[in-house]
Amino acid sequence: MRATLALAAAYLVGAVPVGYLVARAFGVSDIRRHGSGNIGATNLLRTLGRLPAVLTLLGDVLKGFAAVSLATVLGGGVAIVTAAGALVAVVGNCWSLFLGFRGGKGVATGLGAFLNLVPLATLPAGLVWLAVTATFRFVSLASITAALCVPVGALLLGYPPVFALSALAVGALVILRHRDNIARLVSGTERRLGKRVAG
Repeated sequence: MRATLALAAAYLVGAVPVGYLVARAFGVSDIRRHGSGNIGATNLLRTLGRLPAVLTLLGDVLKGFAAVSLATVLGGGVAIVTAAGALVAVVGNCWSLFLGFRGGKGVATGLGAFLNLVPLATLPAGLVWLAVTATFRFVSLASITAALCVPVGALLLGYPPVFALSALAVGALVILRHRDNIARLVSGTERRLGKRVAG
C-alpha cells in the first residue's frame, strides 16, 4: 500500500505540466499548438524566449527532484520504490494526466530525479550534455547522449543496481520520446539550438 501511494504521488508530481502552465502565464493558451508542439524548455525557448524557457527548465528539474523525495518518504526509504519513483515521475512528465496523457520528453524531469537518486552520476552526464550542445547545437542529440551516460555512471560509481536500472529505463524512454528528432537528425533537418520558429 505504501509503495502504491508513493508511486502515485511521484507520478502526479511528475505530471504537472510546467511548460504548459508557464506558456499560459506568458500569454500562450496552448504551447502544444506552437513550434514543435512540445511542452519542454526547448520549445518555449524557440517560441517565447529565454525567461519562459528557464522557468520551465527549473520547474521540470525541481518536480523530478521532489517526486523522488516524495517516493522515498512515502515508500519508507525502500530502494526499489525510490528507484521506481524516479521512473514514474518521468512517465508522468511524458504522459501527463492533466494533458490527456500527452506531455514532454522527460529530459529535465529525469535530470531532477537523478540529481536526487544518483547525483554523482548525473553531474558528468550534464557535462556531456553541455559539450554536445556546444559542439553540435542539437539539444535532442545532447539529451539522448546524456541520458545514456547516467546508468553507466551509476554502475561505475557503485550505486545500487536498481538505481542504475531505473536510469537505464529512463534513458530508453528518452530515446523513445525523441524518435522524431532522431529521424530528423538522420535526414539533416533537425533544428539547431537558437533557431526561432514562428507560431
